[in-house]
Amino acid sequence: MRIIFLPETLDYFNELTTILYKKEYFGFKESALSYVDSLIDDIKNSLHTKVKKKAPPFFDKYGKGMLYATFRKSKNTQWFVFFTIYESSGESVYLVRYISNNHVIAQHL
Repeated sequence: MRIIFLPETLDYFNELTTILYKKEYFGFKESALSYVDSLIDDIKNSLHTKVKKKAPPFFDKYGKGMLYATFRKSKNTQWFVFFTIYESSGESVYLVRYISNNHVIAQHL
């Protein structure tokens, strides 16, 4: 099993660190970076074990036939990871196409 992130998703993680720091969700840039690193690690280590749901049509702009799984990082914030699953040489490959949180996309789920 492999987890692969689209370049756009990796760019989002880089931007997220800056956003979390500038909007003062974290007092130190290092703390924001640790939070994002922890989220990435959670995705890499447990995406394959999460309950997978079919993504609503609203998210088709990021890829057709996607699934999504949730990652709760605090009592207020839940992350939604949208992905497709492929088979390559007998191995499952999870291609992460989009990520957002409940503060931004909850109304579309």
